[in-house]
Amino acid sequence: MGIIAWILIGLLAGIIAKALMPGRDPGGIIITMLIGIAGGLLGGWLGKVIFGVDSIDGFFDLSTWIAAIIGSLILLALYRVFTGNRRRA
Repeated sequence: MGIIAWILIGLLAGIIAKALMPGRDPGGIIITMLIGIAGGLLGGWLGKVIFGVDSIDGFFDLSTWIAAIIGSLILLALYRVFTGNRRRA
């Protein structure tokens, strides 16, 4: 897959992760998009390392989307943990 496909998957995975974990975040749409892109990369890497499978087969492959969404959920949760305390102070 090319870089444009990665960015598109990441953007959509970030939106889906935000929908699955609703709540108020200190960042806006730009942060959500960046978390989605990084989450897609993280999900693909974790799938390969932990399960030994190539989870990034193609744009329309279900395993690609699941890996990207799980990676985005992980990063969104970490983002909330680390920025939640700053927002309250």
